[in-house]
Amino acid sequence: MSHPDYRLNLRPLGTPRGMSSLVGPHGVGASPGDKKSKNKTTRGKKKSIFETYMSKEDVSEGLKRGTLIQGVLRINPKKFHEAFIPSPDGDRDIFIDGVVARNRALNGDLVVVKLLPEEQWKVIKPESNDKETEGAYESDLPEELCGSQLPQQSLKGYNDSPDVIIEAQFDDSDSEDGHGNTQNALVDGVKKLSVCVQEKGKEDAGAPMIKDENTFTSQDSRVLPEKSQQRSAKVVYILEKKHSRAATGFLKLLADKNSELFRKYALFSPSDHRVPRIYVPLKDCPQDFVTRPKDYANTLFICRIMDWKEDSNFALGQLAKSLGQAGEIEPETEGILTEYGVDFSDFSSEVLECLPQGLPWTIPPEEFSKRRDLRKDCIFTIDPSTARDLDDALSCKSLADGNFEVGVHIADVSYFVPEGSSLDKVAAERATSVYLVQKVVPMLPRLLCEELCSLNPMTDKLTFSVIWTLTPKGKILAEWFGRTIIRSCTKLSYEHAQSMIESPTRRIPERELPAISPEHTCDEVHRAVLNLHGIAKELRKQRFADGALRLDQLKLAFTLDHETGLPQGCHVYEYRDSNKLVEEFMLLANMAVAHKIHRAFPERALLRRHPPPQTKMLNDLVEFCDQMGLPMDFSSAGALNKTLTEMFGDDKYSLARKEVLTNMCSRPMQMAVYFCSGALQDPAQFRHYALNVPLYTHFTSPIRRFADVLVHRLLATALGYRELPDVEPDALQKQADHCNDRRMASKRVQELSTGLFFAILVRESGPLESEAMVMGVLNQAFDVLVLRYGVQKRVYCNMLPLRSHHFQKVGKKPELTLVWEPEDLEQEPVQQVITVFSLVEVVLQAEATALKYSAVLKRPGTEGLLDLQDQLGCGDHKEEQD
Repeated sequence: MSHPDYRLNLRPLGTPRGMSSLVGPHGVGASPGDKKSKNKTTRGKKKSIFETYMSKEDVSEGLKRGTLIQGVLRINPKKFHEAFIPSPDGDRDIFIDGVVARNRALNGDLVVVKLLPEEQWKVIKPESNDKETEGAYESDLPEELCGSQLPQQSLKGYNDSPDVIIEAQFDDSDSEDGHGNTQNALVDGVKKLSVCVQEKGKEDAGAPMIKDENTFTSQDSRVLPEKSQQRSAKVVYILEKKHSRAATGFLKLLADKNSELFRKYALFSPSDHRVPRIYVPLKDCPQDFVTRPKDYANTLFICRIMDWKEDSNFALGQLAKSLGQAGEIEPETEGILTEYGVDFSDFSSEVLECLPQGLPWTIPPEEFSKRRDLRKDCIFTIDPSTARDLDDALSCKSLADGNFEVGVHIADVSYFVPEGSSLDKVAAERATSVYLVQKVVPMLPRLLCEELCSLNPMTDKLTFSVIWTLTPKGKILAEWFGRTIIRSCTKLSYEHAQSMIESPTRRIPERELPAISPEHTCDEVHRAVLNLHGIAKELRKQRFADGALRLDQLKLAFTLDHETGLPQGCHVYEYRDSNKLVEEFMLLANMAVAHKIHRAFPERALLRRHPPPQTKMLNDLVEFCDQMGLPMDFSSAGALNKTLTEMFGDDKYSLARKEVLTNMCSRPMQMAVYFCSGALQDPAQFRHYALNVPLYTHFTSPIRRFADVLVHRLLATALGYRELPDVEPDALQKQADHCNDRRMASKRVQELSTGLFFAILVRESGPLESEAMVMGVLNQAFDVLVLRYGVQKRVYCNMLPLRSHHFQKVGKKPELTLVWEPEDLEQEPVQQVITVFSLVEVVLQAEATALKYSAVLKRPGTEGLLDLQDQLGCGDHKEEQD
């Protein structure tokens, strides 16, 4: 079987806790036709496996009284019998043990749970070494915190996790020893890139010392000094089925050829083991599937769950379509999009009829009387070189008194999207464009994205602008909001703007720049970029002095073969001054608009908040840093930023340690979310933790985010351009929730797309060698951050030519000693000690299955790496080692 690395995991078939021994790894029963199955009672009536859901009335009453708790279900992709919901009080997550307790809910569903009696709570032993972390989080860094910047698509750094540069960290096994039962090889766990030492989506199983099991809650510690408990619960109701109920996977015949079921159903085995196995009617399957099942062993199918009865370990489903061969880009991509409910269908004729019909379209004359005409101003865009949906432009005019008039001009998308129209409905439903490595699934039809709304150079465009009078230090003296018309004079790439910043006095030859409209000169644009850069540096300095936090993750960018579409190479994307320039002014505009709409509509503003880190996970990280002797200050976002910025030198070893710690610090971070101001009682909750500001929103990317379109409509109302949209706070909150859900799905899809392409790169171009830094140490394995690619992998001792290995704790620090088999019998075996922050060299290599790859350690001494580690530990910067 071939599978993408990010979904593949060989694991022995275990019995999930909470299920009978008949239950296999999906929490599904023995083969349906298995005569040993005891699913039937002696009277022939099927025995229920799952509890009947509570009634709506009882659920509503229980939530009011506090006897029931609601939350979004997270299933650990590496240990699918473990699931969690967040604790309402911000303490340790509530544990849901086993498939039966999960009661047919799927990952991401909004569920209601009932706590089990205390004697059934999970006991956590503080000294176990190779335990997995509790939460199975996925990479939850808000984009304002990590500033991802897109090389290939028109995403701006402060905005989304981008398409081609997502934190690419994958790990493909949670087993400690790396052994799987190959006879029953099962695909496991959609890999997400996590941004933490080993968890996030436990996806990256990891460094044991910051696992939740190591610490205990304060109330436990008095009673149980040697161990602690985690509240456990069972699902009693599904409030909202947020999981798409679609899965990609493989078809198999049922095991018992003599059973009645064998003649009716095939078994669908999802690639994501958080989804149960599914009966599909044979009539849905390819005609020759029963006679030639092996012909389909490597074919990816999509299946949708239609029903899951109380008396069945298996769900019932419908085969939606055959995608093609596993391990190929397009079938895998379509599978990812379908699983996460991304609508990638063509826009309907009804939607396209909402667009201007007479092309080429020109701005109607009446708009000129309603808008400020800025067409003569020197306004330009700065985007990735391949961007086609340009939704923001900048301008900077020097004033006689030494100050500047700076404008942020955003495409007026709401002009083209009438409220209540079919176009409005489909955009609201999609809620975001989805950026994959090789393409974009747009929120709006291409005519809008790339032509009518896109701020292409030398054409008149409708915009919404924020214009400030700023001092050279970035102090705001005046502020204006309004609808405008602009004519961008040129389309700069980040590289163009960077060359201007780096050559302040050199006249850049016109051949090195894109075409500039005749009304403006190259020098004029160059001056404006330099002035914007000067102000942006001051704004940025002030932002961090005021307590903002940034956690830069390594971002992967791919180069693709034009003909085959396969990845030819990848590199870590560099985030430079030109990116920072754009980021600062977009942040400034988003903050200005947030204040404007909140003043105008205190109950109906669509804002964006970022909750502080999860206390429990933060405490674990504090303890870990103490154990490692790292003087980290986690008291506030600004304090953490200061520590990360000032604690490390700029030699290679220090920078690698900073990268690892940044990953660890990302782990407790929560997602930033949209919300309606009237839906939250306490304004203190409006705050954005990473930016450390009281109010924030998204205004600057309406071509690709529906939240920005809603904000544009609110701003237009605040300025008297239109009537207040007839939407109550709870209806607006529903829209905000939907935007959050789709944004999260889009982020996952981007990460999986990166994972897919990186796995293909290893398969096509590997083995890939790189230095790596150890992030966590287990009994028989250790986790590394592969520095050249920013990916996380687990290295297993049993994959290395070792004579022996030995795990111990030195104080509280885990340490793994490897004794290598000598290559020459006359040599002494080499010992290698692996601890957190050890610098090692690893090789990423493809395995037999199409998209599975592993990391192995290079034998020490071959590259002099151990010596290098000692040298770098002293702070020497060894340029020649790069």
